[in-house]
Amino acid sequence: MSMGSIIAFIAGFCVVIGSIVSATDKPLAFYDIPSILVVVGGTFVTLFISYEAKVAVKALKLLGAAFKRHKDSEMSLKDEVGRIVRWAYIIQKNGLQGLENEITDDVRDENPFLAYGADLVVTGYTGAEIKQILEHMLESQADRNKKYIDALKKMGGDAPAFGMMGTLIGLVIMLSNMGGDPSAIGPSMAVALITTFYGIILARLILIPLATKMSARYDVTTFKNSLQMEGLVLLAERKSPRYIQDKINSFVDVSEQFLIDRDLTSSNSEN
Repeated sequence: MSMGSIIAFIAGFCVVIGSIVSATDKPLAFYDIPSILVVVGGTFVTLFISYEAKVAVKALKLLGAAFKRHKDSEMSLKDEVGRIVRWAYIIQKNGLQGLENEITDDVRDENPFLAYGADLVVTGYTGAEIKQILEHMLESQADRNKKYIDALKKMGGDAPAFGMMGTLIGLVIMLSNMGGDPSAIGPSMAVALITTFYGIILARLILIPLATKMSARYDVTTFKNSLQMEGLVLLAERKSPRYIQDKINSFVDVSEQFLIDRDLTSSNSEN
């Protein structure tokens, strides 16, 4: 689990609840089931009206995925550069058969994009062909990811609208009872306004922040895959390990770059 996401999420609700509790002796006035149904139900129904069920379900799954650890955000790009450089030495020594032996089941499970690209190298495609295939793969994945993120952001836009709808419903009910007890107008008005509150909370504390987080994670993964793609292209072109090191180190911050003379020697000694 992503502890940072969980702690921030809990802290956000604590701020809201704490503000309510400290400002009134009737915090239960902010609890209204019909208002919740209007905002949450309307937002989710609109999602399935706007998108195909497959896309809508995937978008909803992202809400849970945002609270899980994201390996690509935690990993060091230096390690990825080092892996490509080591593969270059293996190809120099054992040819493509040596690279094929490196594509283990663990690599396929951990990084399917890298494994797929390495398979293309082993197959014998040229660097230009591999780049074209992998670029198309990245573009297709980016298009799919964008649909899911857009779906979440649309929900974030719809939630306040349904909050306003609930407020209008409440106002109509309140005005229709104006001829009755005047003392009931205040509580009725409060219930009418609470749906707008729910809409804002759902949009600004849940949907839009989580959509932004997942979009940032997709960007991190795409950047890592771009580095790997460049390295795989250089492997297919049989470039030297040092050339590969210098070329793909351009993706990495200077303080975290992989250096053959330092890092490859140390890693071999540890093994």
